[in-house]
Amino acid sequence: MEKREDRLERSVPFDLQAERATLGSILLERDAIIAVAGWLPSEYFYLEKHALIYEAMLACYNRREPADIATVAAELRRRGQLDLIGGVTMLSELVTEVPTAVHIEYYARIVERTALLRRLIEAGGRIAAMGYDEASDLEETLDRAEAELFAVSQRRNNQDFVHIGRVVNTLFAQIESMQERRGEVIGVPTGYHDLDELTGGLQPSDLIILAARPSVGKTSLALSLAYNVAYQANGTVAIFSLEMSREQLVQRMLAMHTGIDMQRLRTGNLRGEELSLAIEGLGVLSELPIYIEDTPGLSITDVRARARRLHSEVGITLIMIDYLQLMSGRRADNRVQEVSEISRGLKALARELNVPVIALSQLSRAVEGRQSHVPMLSDLRESGSIEQDADLVMFIYREELYDKDTDKKGIAEIHVAKHRNGPLGVIPLRFEARTTRFQNLERYHAPEGF
Repeated sequence: MEKREDRLERSVPFDLQAERATLGSILLERDAIIAVAGWLPSEYFYLEKHALIYEAMLACYNRREPADIATVAAELRRRGQLDLIGGVTMLSELVTEVPTAVHIEYYARIVERTALLRRLIEAGGRIAAMGYDEASDLEETLDRAEAELFAVSQRRNNQDFVHIGRVVNTLFAQIESMQERRGEVIGVPTGYHDLDELTGGLQPSDLIILAARPSVGKTSLALSLAYNVAYQANGTVAIFSLEMSREQLVQRMLAMHTGIDMQRLRTGNLRGEELSLAIEGLGVLSELPIYIEDTPGLSITDVRARARRLHSEVGITLIMIDYLQLMSGRRADNRVQEVSEISRGLKALARELNVPVIALSQLSRAVEGRQSHVPMLSDLRESGSIEQDADLVMFIYREELYDKDTDKKGIAEIHVAKHRNGPLGVIPLRFEARTTRFQNLERYHAPEGF
């Protein structure tokens, strides 16, 4: 394997003084490593011996030991690397070169910057190679090229394997954070307390499928979730609407926000103070961090490219797609294969941006043809890949649509039918058809056996 010292002759960006100053600051001041451990990986160091020293420092930090000359030297000796880095003499030199650890983050940012410039050069080489491959699919090539640049811009680590020690460090920080926030929703809050209690909120990197038969309330519930995330949690929401226009979506959100009847909003037949209420509501909606893309027939490549760009500009909290079957994939032998490509692409997008992605999905007509109309996973249209790729699958069931005499009028049940990392359950919500608004009910317990 090529050593980093052997690359010194190449004209690539690096700053050895900044690297030494970063390491010296950590050895000099016990708490200095706290400022950089969470975002500065060892591979950002250009010299191999600098990377080895930093890895030993992180090992000490993960064990909650001070990263001083004695402990770092002991760790390097245990790894058989002390002589490789120049021995204790090298560590002592690093300390004497830094008068204070106050500027550690400044030095570390220089290390980060030069590392990212090197990655940009490497990405440029890979993109150039893609351009010479005339046999490759153009859309796929563009998507891969954009992903290369996005990975650099998001400071993502591109190495294939990560040592478990770094994962442990990240998990430890998460556990500490959850302890401090005990009782709070750990994911993105939905605004529906029973749903948040069951799921812990919408989790980053999860693909969430929300499915129902037509006219049951898929778009309304998804918009309610988007509205709650933006209005209550001040989260940035990206909405890809392949079925409805921007104006139609905002009109629905206005009805949700104000409680004004949707039909009167459509016709402009507003009563009494409803006009001033609508104007006030539009003012509130205009300030929400919601971004809507309503180009019909977008491909999975289009969606991923546009989501990446928006995420790099404003930072996305939640992505909503209405709906999955209206997206297009690359040419495939059949629709099932095409949908498989789309669902895999959406899951990859959720992981790449580390945000929850809600994709609406149609259900097959099989729901209507059996005695029980409660949806099942097998009812998902082109279901195999959707069910497999999804981390969370939720169905909307409204008994009043099938039984006019039911005592559950105005109730929509959210059936959590798949939950990769948690329990299943049924969450009832109040559904107000005239405003398309979903609201919390009193605390509710799932039926026995679910």
